[in-house]
Amino acid sequence: MKSLLQLWQTWAILSAICAAATAILAKVGVGAISSDLATLIRTAVVLALAAAVVSVSGGLSQIATVPGRAWLFLVLSGLATGASWLCYFRALKLGEASRVAPVDKLSVVFIAILAALFLGERLSPQATAGVALIAAGAVLVAWQ
Repeated sequence: MKSLLQLWQTWAILSAICAAATAILAKVGVGAISSDLATLIRTAVVLALAAAVVSVSGGLSQIATVPGRAWLFLVLSGLATGASWLCYFRALKLGEASRVAPVDKLSVVFIAILAALFLGERLSPQATAGVALIAAGAVLVAWQ
């Protein structure tokens, strides 16, 4: 039997818990400053944390072996992440965290669509229903 730390589900749940904390903490943090400055501060902290983890795990020595294609897609992913965070913090600045975060989770719906279009992934009927429910839930939470 696999250890809990070897299951993707464990890490996905931990990610969701951390994302929930992120929304609440960011909403409080962005209150007195611009959303762009808040994003910069958050990004600097994320960079420092990631650098520390990679350094401690010995992964920094592998940077020279990263293929060009990986660099390209990781840089594009980083740009998308930056744009997402800028938009997310602006939304938190302007709206309620309890409404912004569920709409942000429409990313699950967009991921399912893009994964089907570009990666050839297919959802089961059950998973399709789940994605549809996520979309419906986000609309219901956001709608006044």
